[in-house]
Amino acid sequence: MELGFKLAAEAFGPKELIRQAVRAEEAGFGFVEMSDHYHPWLDVQGHSPFVWSVLGAVAARTSRLGLATGVTCPTVRYHPAIIAQAAATLAIISDDRFTLGVGSGERLNEHVVGRGFPAVRERQELLAEALDIINLLWRGGYQSYDGKHLKLEDAQVFDLPERLPRIAVAAGGKQAAELAATHGSGLFATEPRADLVEAFKSAGGDGPAYVEIPVAWAPNADDAVRAAHETTRWAVTGWKVMSELPNPVNFEAASATVRPEDIREQFVVGPDPQPYLEAIRKHQDAGYDHIALMNCGPDMDGFLDFAAKELL
Repeated sequence: MELGFKLAAEAFGPKELIRQAVRAEEAGFGFVEMSDHYHPWLDVQGHSPFVWSVLGAVAARTSRLGLATGVTCPTVRYHPAIIAQAAATLAIISDDRFTLGVGSGERLNEHVVGRGFPAVRERQELLAEALDIINLLWRGGYQSYDGKHLKLEDAQVFDLPERLPRIAVAAGGKQAAELAATHGSGLFATEPRADLVEAFKSAGGDGPAYVEIPVAWAPNADDAVRAAHETTRWAVTGWKVMSELPNPVNFEAASATVRPEDIREQFVVGPDPQPYLEAIRKHQDAGYDHIALMNCGPDMDGFLDFAAKELL
């Protein structure tokens, strides 16, 4: 099992994220993963740098740290040919430390290019076609593709790594978990759901299983809860809300009734290492072997020091 650190791209600027990644490697984390957003969830977070630039810089500043997108939507804001090229380049720069995490996306980020945001069934069809295109381009040579939703015309990725990146597909249900096995080489989840791992493996998947745990560290639990409630209360609204709203102001309204008690119920909070270790064990028992801690507390350096001493 590898313990990872979530780079909170919506809460910090690019230089600070690079600094945190370097510190995460020094602390002993095995990998970092970073979301691919155009907007933050809430205006109070105030950031959303370009993930590919940040991870490229992290690759140059670190030597052993695994890198992952958590996750990229390769269908609306991007064409999958661009992601195939970007991921291949990052794999080369990082000396094969990169995992491409992909998912069907959120309206929050994808609507900005004016192409709309499709319904769930079409999003899944788009993701399957996008993965077809990425895998096709990673074979090398000129490739074309004529799908129901996506097309590719005489394209070649000229710089391919000797070892292709793993593709970890985000799943919230059985169909997506099976897609992770048939079109990807890893699974990505946000809950300790053993059924997703089982569906992935039953469909032939044998790669890594990534999962995130929301935590909020501070020397005082109340301070941790307060910070997480201010910046990350959107996380308790549920995926049907998180995937559909278009802008931070909408998440502000949708999360207006989230209470500090809700944060305490769904996050690991405070300075005691035992709840953190229990949460890690729970996710490991569910079958996940790459577990990323997403710290929403007020002191990131304090959390990294805590993790180095108590968790790693």
